[in-house]
Amino acid sequence: MSESTKAAAEKARASYRKTLPAFEDFASDIEMREAVRAFAEKNITQTREVYERSKDTLDAVLKSWESSFDAAGQGAVALNRKVIDIAQRNINSGFDLGKSLAGAKTVAEAMELHATYWRKQLGALASQAEEMRALSTKVTADSAEPIKAQVQRGMQQLNKAT
Repeated sequence: MSESTKAAAEKARASYRKTLPAFEDFASDIEMREAVRAFAEKNITQTREVYERSKDTLDAVLKSWESSFDAAGQGAVALNRKVIDIAQRNINSGFDLGKSLAGAKTVAEAMELHATYWRKQLGALASQAEEMRALSTKVTADSAEPIKAQVQRGMQQLNKAT
C-alpha cells in the first residue's frame, strides 16, 4: 500500500473515531426524526458500498502486483539461465581454441587460428548482446503487463462511474 493510501486510510479512521461518539449520542435520542434516521441508514449503506468497491479494487491491484512480481522473478531466472548459457558457449569456444592451438605446427598457423577465433568471437559477442537485449525487453514487458492491464481496468471503471 502506498504512503498516500495509508495516510488517506488513517485520516478516514481518525475521522470515524472522532465522529462516532457524537453520532452514537445523537442516534440514542429516542425522539430522532424518521428523516434523520433514513439519512443515517442511507449514509451507512453508501459508505459500505464505497468500502466494498475500494476493497475489491485493492484486491485487484494486489493481484496485479503479485502477477508482476511473479513475471519479474521468472524473467530473472530466464536472464540468469541465458547468462549461464552464454558463458558456457564462450568457455567452450575458448577450450576449442586451446585445443586447436595445441595442434598448431607453426607460429603462423597459431596466429591464424587466434585471429580466426577472435573474428568469430566478436561476432558471437554481438549476437549474444542482441540475445540479452531481446530477452531483457521481453522480461520487462512481461513484468509490466499485469500492472498495465490493471491500470486499464481502473480507467475503464472510472469512465463507467463518471
